[in-house]
Amino acid sequence: MSYKVINLKDIYNTIGEDRTKEILKSYKCDLNKDVEYFLKEKAIEFSKQDISRTFIVMSSYKNQEVIVGYFAIANKTTIIKKVILSNNKKKKIAKYAKYEAENKGYNIALPLIGQLGKNYNNDYNKLITGDVLLKLACDKVKEIQNLIGGRYVFLECEDKPYLKEFYESNGFEYFGKRSLEKDEKNKNSGEYLLQMLRDLSKYTTE
Repeated sequence: MSYKVINLKDIYNTIGEDRTKEILKSYKCDLNKDVEYFLKEKAIEFSKQDISRTFIVMSSYKNQEVIVGYFAIANKTTIIKKVILSNNKKKKIAKYAKYEAENKGYNIALPLIGQLGKNYNNDYNKLITGDVLLKLACDKVKEIQNLIGGRYVFLECEDKPYLKEFYESNGFEYFGKRSLEKDEKNKNSGEYLLQMLRDLSKYTTE
């Protein structure tokens, strides 16, 4: 199955914000209300403010183009604790980051896959797997890094075994936790999010 990955900015610049918001209403994700809320309430504004870029993934279903999922990418600073890194990884990370003794870790700016979710409306989620959606997000990050440099990407997820296993099976490694901010607590379970890192230096988009 083929997919189209479209920058949300290009959509609202072409057909306008009102029409774009109507289209986004067709997106549904009961598994993670934060993912649904972001797309419908924040994605356009974040794009206009250059905080992040949201990419809509579409595919053909019954002779029409439908939203099957989306992902959002931003540039964000985080801390990777020294204690979790092997000596080899410390050397690699040090080339891209600044070590902060007070935090006992490396302060590094990385691409963040901030949101990732399939569209469960009308069973459109069955048109794409989570593995493929995550690969499309990594493809986009790699495309950016091929232009400006860099080798790592990270994401954050709820501390649930099936989520951790999913990301680990796709090459991500756990490196820390981030406490939820006040406005995140009513849309996520628990008090923190797991942080997962992947090295894309040998990643291919084929």
